[in-house]
Amino acid sequence: MTTQAGTPVPAPDTAHRPAHRPARWVPTRLRANPLAALLMAVLAFVTVFLAAAFPRIADRGADAALRDFVGQKGLNATSLQVTSRTQLDDNAVVLDRVQRQLTETVGRQLTLAQAGQAHGARALSGRTMRNPEYVRISDSTDPEIGLFYLQDLADRATLTDGTWPTPGTGDGPLPIVLSRTAADTIHIKLGDVIDNGVDGVGAKRTTVVVGFYRINDPHDPFWDNLGCPARACLKPVPEHEHWATSGFVDGAGLAALARWGSGAENFWRLPVDPGALRADQLARTRTVVSSLQTGPGATNLSGVTLRGDLRTGSSLTDILSRADDRYRASLPLSTIGPAGVAGVAVVVLFLAAALTTDRRAAEIRLLRARGGSRTGVLGRLVGEGAVTVLPAAVAGAALAVVLLPTPRWEGAVLAAVVAASIALLAFPARAALLWSRGRAAGGRRRLVGELAVLAVTVAAVAEVRRRGVGTGGGLDPLLVAAPLLLAVTGGLVLARVEPVAVGRLAALAGRGRGLVAFLGLARAARDSTGRRRPSVLPLLALLIAVTTTGFGATVLDTVDHVRTRAARIATGGDIGVSLPDYATLTESFTKAADALPGVHASTGAWVEPKARFVGADQDYTEAYLVVVDPAAYAEISRTVGVGEFDGAKLAGTSGGRDTPVPALVSRDLAKRLAAGPPQVRTPNGNALRLSVVATVAATPALPDPGKPFVVVPAGPAWERLPDAKRVNKWFAVGDIDPERVRSTLRDNGGAQPTGLAKLVADDAAAAGKGTHGLPVGYTVHSSAETVTVLADDPLQHAAERLFWYAAAAGAGYALLAVLLTLFRAAPDRTAVLARLRTMGLRPRQGLALIITEALPQTLAAAVGGGLAALAAVALLGGAFDISTLVGAEVGDAITPVLLPVLLPTTGLALLVGLGIVLETLIAGRRQIATELRAGEQA
Repeated sequence: MTTQAGTPVPAPDTAHRPAHRPARWVPTRLRANPLAALLMAVLAFVTVFLAAAFPRIADRGADAALRDFVGQKGLNATSLQVTSRTQLDDNAVVLDRVQRQLTETVGRQLTLAQAGQAHGARALSGRTMRNPEYVRISDSTDPEIGLFYLQDLADRATLTDGTWPTPGTGDGPLPIVLSRTAADTIHIKLGDVIDNGVDGVGAKRTTVVVGFYRINDPHDPFWDNLGCPARACLKPVPEHEHWATSGFVDGAGLAALARWGSGAENFWRLPVDPGALRADQLARTRTVVSSLQTGPGATNLSGVTLRGDLRTGSSLTDILSRADDRYRASLPLSTIGPAGVAGVAVVVLFLAAALTTDRRAAEIRLLRARGGSRTGVLGRLVGEGAVTVLPAAVAGAALAVVLLPTPRWEGAVLAAVVAASIALLAFPARAALLWSRGRAAGGRRRLVGELAVLAVTVAAVAEVRRRGVGTGGGLDPLLVAAPLLLAVTGGLVLARVEPVAVGRLAALAGRGRGLVAFLGLARAARDSTGRRRPSVLPLLALLIAVTTTGFGATVLDTVDHVRTRAARIATGGDIGVSLPDYATLTESFTKAADALPGVHASTGAWVEPKARFVGADQDYTEAYLVVVDPAAYAEISRTVGVGEFDGAKLAGTSGGRDTPVPALVSRDLAKRLAAGPPQVRTPNGNALRLSVVATVAATPALPDPGKPFVVVPAGPAWERLPDAKRVNKWFAVGDIDPERVRSTLRDNGGAQPTGLAKLVADDAAAAGKGTHGLPVGYTVHSSAETVTVLADDPLQHAAERLFWYAAAAGAGYALLAVLLTLFRAAPDRTAVLARLRTMGLRPRQGLALIITEALPQTLAAAVGGGLAALAAVALLGGAFDISTLVGAEVGDAITPVLLPVLLPTTGLALLVGLGIVLETLIAGRRQIATELRAGEQA
């Protein structure tokens, strides 16, 4: 190249310049708006953490509840009880070998607990002890003894006298050891040769006492199913009451044990470890236990041990079945809360994607205008999101796994992957809508979509109401989805109605002199005919949160009320005192108890379980006779809600012996007997003529009697039935301290048991059945204590705890949805406020304008969500079985209640309103000030 003068122009030196490289997309975009990237990462982290955490919380709660439920059943109920007939060559060595074989074989399929394992042999029949010097309760019944061999007896008992037994020889007395306590009770002495009678072929059987022992822990469940090894137990066979105890022989004398007991059986107890049970493996565990009892597992055990008559029994199969039923009954409440959170979280993620798309719409259109392909642009957006979303999602899932350890991870990982995928793809999917065509048909598409959602909702609700819950044996997805569908349908309807209603309010506000209310309502009501359309997403998020929270709160409120009512029914009031047959409540107790603080109504009662109700045709039916004060008893019935009647109808009058007494009878009794003046007879032969004034299904003294009953007033009954003046029960309603009732009963308890009754009481006390310092058989029932017992269930606590966690998370996401909506409208709102500030709008009026614009949607969502929650309860409440959550079998259905819905609804509305105010105070002023200073640096 040369100039006009012909002078050459040097070419540019490009040999040493580096080639121009375009900036990498992802780092450039992240540096362009780091705050947005950070907020998206935080949102993804929290969402994935919750998605992974909720399944793990549910798993941990279900496992803890299962282990507690099974563990409470006791050692023997949760063990495999293996038995085999004792052979002539059996001894302790053989039994030890079989124990090892059983433990090894069963341990491959079930986790066994080391503590509680036991094996030995027992005589098939006990024998009497006929020595004349031994104590007898009745003259004709000898004390009884059963013999056992127990491996490692010396480890659990301490020898106090004599020696441990040695093998028996020939036909001589069989050496045994006995409990020192039992020996003292029956008057057995060391060295006694006990005459045990003769066996079926006439051979004389005897035992010789060579030692006494003391059991280290008599109440250890290890000793269950081993007779009565710690003491002499009372066998209260009517008219043949006698003492019974257990003795132990040496392991080398099993053949002699079999001869003594007309045969013997070996036993091996293999306790299953409740701490190793898992709720998700209930079906497998139940199958394994069933197989070991009657299936291939049992055949395998027989083959391994070479004992063809080996038998395995256990109550564990039934226990696991009941545990599985309880777990499935609690699933709806445990799942509805997290499902609601999932719905709100998805809405928030799409709302965040919409906010990001609006902010970057010009940039994305520019990329397309400069030749970027759809695939290329979307790939860049996905890559940009992967840098922020995926590390946050991995961190959130890892944190949930570390903080909430549980053997199961599939559900948590799947939920985390789904949440991360939505967080990653929501923005690219929303951006792709910018290029979609045919937007004129958008209104029709929206209407078709809304009608489809409505149809699905109607079908789901109708199906749930038609067939109830869980007919397939697992979690009913329709029952979980139906409340969410109702919330979504309500949100779509509300999104149609709210702009119109707010527009009418704006028109009314425009007629006034104030400007703020009109502008706020007018901006809130702008629809597709204006500059923007109000987003359905924040309304939907609020509605889902309110509906699911209100629905679950109603379930829990119903459970609390039904549990209280069930406890009152079981108690017969708020306090009930019961006595054994031999006892009578003193007049001093009834007077002192009636005067206790908090007693609203009380009555003593005589309940006779062996009365006979005789009809006019002389046909009789056994029935309970209840003698009470009618006025107080009517008030108790009304308060408890069982067997309500008009006390005035039962008020009797004085008269002769043949004068009928007004009576309240059970419905089945009234139907069973012929019409005519009936009468009731007591076991002593006294009779009382009755006049039936009313019939009821139940009564507080016998809420579920199982037999017919008759209730008569105390005054007339006392005049005609001398034996009716006894009082063996006391009922009261009110806020009463049960400990004060027990103290009053201890101070004024009446006569103590004597004779056989005292023996029964002492035997029960020795077994650890005496409580609160009261005589055995004296019980004070409190409805408050019963409620505590019914509610003390880890399964209930786990379901309630998971629901409230979900409710809190749903409220947080609902608040975030509103704040994102405010951020989305912030530029437009800021510009308007800045212009109004130049026209004289004061800052306080600006705050009022923002609140007026934002609150209609919040209030509409709160009201609509509350109505949707009530509708969900009314439509779906009958499909819930709340017996497991109550802790007792009840037939109550869940019905709409305003207060449980109103409280969370109001709380969520206040929370969202407070968030709006704080956002306006913190961010709104700064944005307005920035807008007003625009151009100062020019």
